[in-house]
Amino acid sequence: MPDYDKKIYLTFDDGPTPDVTDALLDILKNYGAKATFFCLGKNVLENKSLFDEIRKEGHQIGNHTWDHLNSKKVGTGEYINSISKTKELINSKLFRPPYGRITKEQANLISNNFKIVMWSVLSRDFDLNQSKEKCLSTVLKHTKAGSIIVFHDSMKASIQMLYTVPKVLDYYQKKGFEFSAINDELV
Repeated sequence: MPDYDKKIYLTFDDGPTPDVTDALLDILKNYGAKATFFCLGKNVLENKSLFDEIRKEGHQIGNHTWDHLNSKKVGTGEYINSISKTKELINSKLFRPPYGRITKEQANLISNNFKIVMWSVLSRDFDLNQSKEKCLSTVLKHTKAGSIIVFHDSMKASIQMLYTVPKVLDYYQKKGFEFSAINDELV
């Protein structure tokens, strides 16, 4: 289990996305923070150099299916194939199901090869009806030692995420927190 004492785990789903992930990497570097990126296989294929940059910067990588499948809306075979196809590009035991949804059968089928990583704080950066200020207040209100916060490095979430992340980093670093990547041993 993670060492929750003064550690927070930032996670980013759906990338890598040109311009968005680049800007995020710069922010993380400026704060000396490490994070975990749950990448879509199709985005890794389309943005290989950006994916390589994430790894080069020392961040952790996880599988988020090939194209953001909702496990409840597709068959188990299609879902597992999407994970397997992505595994060919992403060498990681970490997996996050899109929408936080996975059936018991699907979870059992991947349990020997993956560790499923959920979150404890949902930033809602993807919600275009929520202001960036509300996104920030949601994260600050619910984050504590050991929290796993989910953001999205996608175009849709970019304005809210890029506004919120540096403010969260600044706020918690001033309180003595460290931002770490999730690795296979922590889950």
